[in-house]
Amino acid sequence: MGNLNIKLNLQNLNCVCRFEKGKSGPVECLIIPLEANHLFKGTKGVYLDLTAFELKEKKENKTHLIKQTLPKEVFKAMTDEQKKATPILGDVSTWEHTEAAPVSDLTTMDEGSDLPY
Repeated sequence: MGNLNIKLNLQNLNCVCRFEKGKSGPVECLIIPLEANHLFKGTKGVYLDLTAFELKEKKENKTHLIKQTLPKEVFKAMTDEQKKATPILGDVSTWEHTEAAPVSDLTTMDEGSDLPY
């Protein structure tokens, strides 16, 4: 299939966008609660499980839609309407570019401390 471009709209999770105090002034932040979004905190990071569903009709190089994979007990407790209403978080499309962006380490900060940037 070649290279893929994946776009996620993180604001479709339970979150709040707000400004926090940074070293050089206000910094716009997206605050995502872990438990409310069924995120998994492991020893090397915080994980969001996703599933890509292949599109029957591909448009503009888009091949898949992305939804969150919920824990089994949460998914079983949902009605069919709730399952259908889970938000689409993004999409996958084919892409020709091959350079990958560097990945930074996750920094955990104490509550109330200023941002390091």
